[in-house]
Amino acid sequence: MTKSDQSNPRTISLQIPTYWTPEQAFAVFELIDELRDAIWRCYALQLQDEYRDQFQQQAAEYDPIDPDDLPF
Repeated sequence: MTKSDQSNPRTISLQIPTYWTPEQAFAVFELIDELRDAIWRCYALQLQDEYRDQFQQQAAEYDPIDPDDLPF
C-alpha cells in the first residue's frame, strides 16, 4: 500500500493490463457490469442510503471560504 492509498482508505488502486485484446477487455467490462447489476439488485436500498450519507458528509466537509483570504 502506498502513502497515497493510506491517506484515502476508500480507494483501491487498480492497474489494468495494456496487453488485453479488445475481446478480453470487453469480457471484463461485461463481467463488471453484470457484477454491478447483481450487487444493486441485492443492496439497492442500502446503497442508496450509503450514497446519500457519502454525499452529505462530503457536502459538510466542503468549505469554499479560505479564512486567510477573506474579502473584508
